[in-house]
Amino acid sequence: MSREQKAVDRARKAFSTGRSKPLEYRLQQLKSLRRLFVERQKDIADAMMKDLRKSEFSTPLYETMGLEGEIDLAVSHLKEWAAPRPVAKNLMTISDQVYVQPEPLGVVLIIGAWNYPWAVTIQPLIGAMAAGNAAVVKPSEVSAHTAKVMEELLPLYVDKELYPVVTGGVAETQELLKQRFDHIFYTGNSVVGKVVMEAASRHLTPVTLELGGKSPCYIDKNCNISIACRRIAWGKFTNCGQTCIAPDYILCDPSIQDLVVEEIRQNVKEFYTENPKTCPDYGRIVNQRHYRRVMSMLDGCTVAVGGDGDESDCYIAPTVLCDVKPDAKVMQEEIFGPLLPILTVGSVDKAIDFINQREKPLALYIYSHDSKLIKRFISETSSGGVVANDCLVQFSVSALPFGGVGNSGMGAYHGKHTFDQLSHLRGCLIKQLKMEGVNKLRYPPHTAKKLGWARFLILKQVDLGQMKLNLTLWHNLFNNTLKLYILM
Repeated sequence: MSREQKAVDRARKAFSTGRSKPLEYRLQQLKSLRRLFVERQKDIADAMMKDLRKSEFSTPLYETMGLEGEIDLAVSHLKEWAAPRPVAKNLMTISDQVYVQPEPLGVVLIIGAWNYPWAVTIQPLIGAMAAGNAAVVKPSEVSAHTAKVMEELLPLYVDKELYPVVTGGVAETQELLKQRFDHIFYTGNSVVGKVVMEAASRHLTPVTLELGGKSPCYIDKNCNISIACRRIAWGKFTNCGQTCIAPDYILCDPSIQDLVVEEIRQNVKEFYTENPKTCPDYGRIVNQRHYRRVMSMLDGCTVAVGGDGDESDCYIAPTVLCDVKPDAKVMQEEIFGPLLPILTVGSVDKAIDFINQREKPLALYIYSHDSKLIKRFISETSSGGVVANDCLVQFSVSALPFGGVGNSGMGAYHGKHTFDQLSHLRGCLIKQLKMEGVNKLRYPPHTAKKLGWARFLILKQVDLGQMKLNLTLWHNLFNNTLKLYILM
């Protein structure tokens, strides 16, 4: 039996004991997980520095602070999330208990990504814990130091049988995918996403795929271009461009391209100094293979800002490309690096057409003072999420579902959305063995009269809020209707 199979079997046996289901145990595990991020911040930051050159301040800002907030939210609302959820009734079921009961799915596989290895791996784990599941955690081997720290620390704070960490590369991941899970949560690219989905199909396992894509960024020529470019520069070059919802390319009118280039140039200088290579707040490409992939995208492009790199240091300068053509190499796949192409379009119509001719992105960004223009982009395009006049910040809003559509993924998470994603929402209807008279209309022989009564009793929806205010009235109406039916 492989190491991966043993981990899955242990998790399933631990889940079968039922210990993950009581709310008290879930809360205890969540609170203990939160302590990890408070007590072991230095270990986490040191590994992140080795993997991605993230500074001691950017690690809590972009990795762990959000996780602490997610845990606090789950702890505060878990009783509410896990409670039965009443639903609307019809007259046929007015005296019954009718509700949705969230229940754990079982054993979840979480396959994390390397670009924000704590944020995108542990956030689904928080939802899995809150929902009462067991979870096998597979951190990305690309962020090797972080994976090692996660493997060492997580068992010290949470139930190591319910939440084992399995490290390794492609072979280990493939072995995990051979096992049966009750849900698979994958964050990464669409190529591997298809492999995950194919493997899941063998067991009819549902999946959440958090993928990516080329997220467009449209700048209206009449907006505050200085502020727009400042926010775009921050969103693009944070984590050296290795963010799944980073602006991938800019669409703008030809008349403002030079101004956009100049504004971003000034922003790069302000954020990362004259020499970003020596700036502690500017990260690195994760490894040399990805360095070469990103640098190859410069072929055939005009560099307006940056463009230099150092393979030995995995350094690529914040780079802006101008007059980029739609068939350029940099426009054929998600960049996932610090290159920002600018494509000029002569009208809003052409910008919308350009977006709609390509795969649906994970995010769409619009910079404009015109609310009608913003709403037009929302109504005439499709993307995982939309942000107007900013970028990346949607990830911080737990109340918003975060996820893709089409090629950018399926399923959504964050906050209660993660809890629901990793729960079975079980429909429940509880009757009593009495009041059999009303059931006469469903038993043979069927007649026109019975059909008429069925139409009335089944199609008449009951507003539960109004019903609470007029409980006596509803009961009298139902009882009188029932008596009338029985007498006829």
